[in-house]
Amino acid sequence: MGMHDTDHCINCARAVTGPEQKFCPGCGQPTPVHRIDWHFLGHELEHSVLHMDRGILYSLRELMLRPGRLMRDYIDGRRGNHVKPLLLVMVTAAAVVLLSRLFADGTVMDTDAPAGMTQGLEPGAAALVARYMAASKAVAGWIDAHFAAFTLALLPIEAWVLRLAFGRYGRLNYPEWLVITALLTVQVFVVWSVLIPFERWVPHTQLWVGLASVAYAVYSLLQLFEGSPAWSTIWRALLGYGVFSVLSSVAVAMAIFVLMLVS
Repeated sequence: MGMHDTDHCINCARAVTGPEQKFCPGCGQPTPVHRIDWHFLGHELEHSVLHMDRGILYSLRELMLRPGRLMRDYIDGRRGNHVKPLLLVMVTAAAVVLLSRLFADGTVMDTDAPAGMTQGLEPGAAALVARYMAASKAVAGWIDAHFAAFTLALLPIEAWVLRLAFGRYGRLNYPEWLVITALLTVQVFVVWSVLIPFERWVPHTQLWVGLASVAYAVYSLLQLFEGSPAWSTIWRALLGYGVFSVLSSVAVAMAIFVLMLVS
């Protein structure tokens, strides 16, 4: 059974009707398959990334222009034209890391402590502050080096908080909130990617990214829950993001505290 066999699927050997059948009914493998060459790679690039009616750029465009509609479509099962949310998270996280390497002194997280924090302090207090600064820089460095893993670790917590904040609002279950949270995280990374090149001229860039991302999330959830009272969606979203911000800050503070104890 060869690569260009039009009678059987090369993946599972199931019989197919002929070259007019584009995919195997058993496993979904394209039929017939083609050798990987420049034409194949160009076709994959066009249809997986550059295509404007499906693929990565299509999903990103819809997520930024009609986020609530995209989320509703994905939840309701209309997913054929969209890239999987976790893949979008990984791609946009990689974009943040790459742009940070190019435009933001090579780091994603701000690891610089304010100058002069130990000046004027007693020797014991100065030593404690120095240990805190060193531990903070080490934690920020770890997050910077494991940015994608750190993002994925926070997703279940963020989804759980939003699920609690919204309760039975929209009758969404926890796995559906995981999908919504992943898409909201992609929005954060898109906004971040746009602002990174201006980080040298715009102070407190990460603060602006956070504020813009919360505003965009509220806008997205208003679209998602269109028909529900807007005030209810807004306060629930702000409550969820407020609680998540506190929990994530506490987690980072605990990591710094533990590192201070063992160092």
